[in-house]
Amino acid sequence: MRPGRPARGRRHRWLPPQHGAWAMLLLPYVAAVGVTGPRWPHLPVLGVGLAGYLFSYYALLAVKTGRADRVRPQLLVYGAATALLGAPVLLVCPAVLGYVLLYAVLLAVNVGHARRRRERALLNDLASVAQSLLMVFLVATVAEVPPADLVGVATAVGAYLVGTVLYVKTMIRERGSARYRWASLAYHLAALAVAVAAGWGPALAVVFALLLLRAGVLPGRRLTPLRVGLIEMVGTLLVLAAVVTRWA
Repeated sequence: MRPGRPARGRRHRWLPPQHGAWAMLLLPYVAAVGVTGPRWPHLPVLGVGLAGYLFSYYALLAVKTGRADRVRPQLLVYGAATALLGAPVLLVCPAVLGYVLLYAVLLAVNVGHARRRRERALLNDLASVAQSLLMVFLVATVAEVPPADLVGVATAVGAYLVGTVLYVKTMIRERGSARYRWASLAYHLAALAVAVAAGWGPALAVVFALLLLRAGVLPGRRLTPLRVGLIEMVGTLLVLAAVVTRWA
């Protein structure tokens, strides 16, 4: 096992050990592209989203530790990648600058929590979810589709992601908390009611019913983080398929 440790350390030095973050990044993007149809600027938009996330992760790590020197290479590489990939997007669609302030406000929430070493706080997680949902409207703007046309997409995806934040807490960090378990169950019940009342279609209603079932049955069972993640991967794919089917 020892020979594998240096390679694993190098990988973690450049890739954050936050596997759930990738689904939170990709689901809004893929759902929005599936609804609007692909445009070539969507490729650099994806690159900006991924590179920007990597840059923000290491920037927040520097804020938390006060040791920017330890992550300077990552900040330089991912910062440069974000700028280079963002340039053609700005040239083609300057309107995307309108999202910068919103991203900055949400990032400020992350910075405040990083300074207090409270990155796992619920408010911080919700700010990250909101950042990821902005990608839906960014994709729409680049595709020259009115962002208002994708409000339903953002709402459905956001309803899933917020529920996932609560559910995963009941499975890992707040495993023994009855308050979080009841909050997660109540939230998923409300999300199902909204899916039905808003007319999101039978597919999304079934998916949110399954999500409610997992929020009610699985907490308290000793599932490994890997199994929790695999279950959420299935949930993510089901939500994606239902959203694209409903709004495409």
